[in-house]
Amino acid sequence: MTDQTTGTTAEADARALGARIRGYREARALSLRALGETAGASPGFLSQVERGLAGASIGMLRRIADALGLTMADLFDHSAPAGPRVVRRGLRPALPTAPGTRKYLVSQRPLAHLEVYAGEFDPGSSTGEEAYTHGDSQEILLVLAGAVTVELDGHPYTLDAGDSLDYRTAVPHRVANRSDAPAEVLWIVSPPTPG
Repeated sequence: MTDQTTGTTAEADARALGARIRGYREARALSLRALGETAGASPGFLSQVERGLAGASIGMLRRIADALGLTMADLFDHSAPAGPRVVRRGLRPALPTAPGTRKYLVSQRPLAHLEVYAGEFDPGSSTGEEAYTHGDSQEILLVLAGAVTVELDGHPYTLDAGDSLDYRTAVPHRVANRSDAPAEVLWIVSPPTPG
């Protein structure tokens, strides 16, 4: 009786793991073939894993996790949703910022290759008096509403709604709203950096 229960539990765990892998893969719009090419596995084998019909070695699970931009812990986290996730504007995690500005994390774990932040600037506010750096990633700033001035290594770039600017996060940068209207922006950073 214990062996049958253990077998049933193992099968249920395999199906749950497979469903999470499939959910993460589909959320990233990856085909079985594309995931297999990156992880070094055949599409047929991955299909069996996703349906809980085949087990994968720890090494293979690590390659699958890497290919999906996840950690091994993310694959086994039952509380993490595998499919698309809605983040309501009022529930976005807020980050500490300078007075007159608000910054929110839009992207949610386990996105390992990309981070997206939404920013709001009151008239006359900025990210701070001093330019700052954080790591050495690619960053894109997109103005959603209003206008901002981005200072990159001391050079100003004025951007209106719909304009964007890309730069390396290792370059000292600062954002300021010098207009008399509020401004909204998005920062897209890849890969994520501290700060």
